[in-house]
Amino acid sequence: MDILFMQKKKIAVVTGGSSGIGKAICETLDKKEYTVINADIRSPEGVSSGEYVSCDVTSAKDVDHLYDYVLSTFGIPEVLISNAGQGIHEKITEGDPQKWAGVVDVNLMGALRFVRAFVPNMMEQEKGTIVFVSSTAAKQAYAYGGIYSATKAALNMVARTLQLEVEGTLKVGMVSPGVVDTPFFKNMISGFHTVEDIGWGSLSAQQIADVICYMLDLPPSVNLPEIVITPTNQPFSG
Repeated sequence: MDILFMQKKKIAVVTGGSSGIGKAICETLDKKEYTVINADIRSPEGVSSGEYVSCDVTSAKDVDHLYDYVLSTFGIPEVLISNAGQGIHEKITEGDPQKWAGVVDVNLMGALRFVRAFVPNMMEQEKGTIVFVSSTAAKQAYAYGGIYSATKAALNMVARTLQLEVEGTLKVGMVSPGVVDTPFFKNMISGFHTVEDIGWGSLSAQQIADVICYMLDLPPSVNLPEIVITPTNQPFSG
């Protein structure tokens, strides 16, 4: 690819872009002529879009390598999408705290490592958007979901606080999906849950990607702090 052409394209870094919502985001941004870097612990499933960089967001060393690689190869990104996440389905009174710590490390600390690495440079160039993929679980308690919900509630607070800290130089938003039909449930660290047994219907990964692209397409003078998107039949108390 011609380097000068590549440099004219907006740069987007997506964590957890090898499957599910993350893969749909990478594919959609690629079609919209972004230079896309997928940072994931697993290589992409099937045909991949953009550049894949092996990255475990629980590893400070991996995140530092991602940062160094992106800046030296592509430049300062205009878009960060913190999507990497891990599900867990355990009772607080019966579950394994060691597993909980792992989920906190992925869902919360992973996002913090990611933004800590990239956002200072983005602030210096005074343009860019950070999007956190959260969940309706952040505001809707449910049995066996306390640990996962807590990580997403904390992530929401991180997003709101970051918006204050960037002092108008960048835009920060959250997308909070309800039930989405992806490998998320199959890959939960503990417990068993399916779209079918939840019984509310589901969204597609592409629908979430489209919402994120809508946020990114807004003019610089407009910020959309949060979008909540659910299947029509999903009850929600926010």
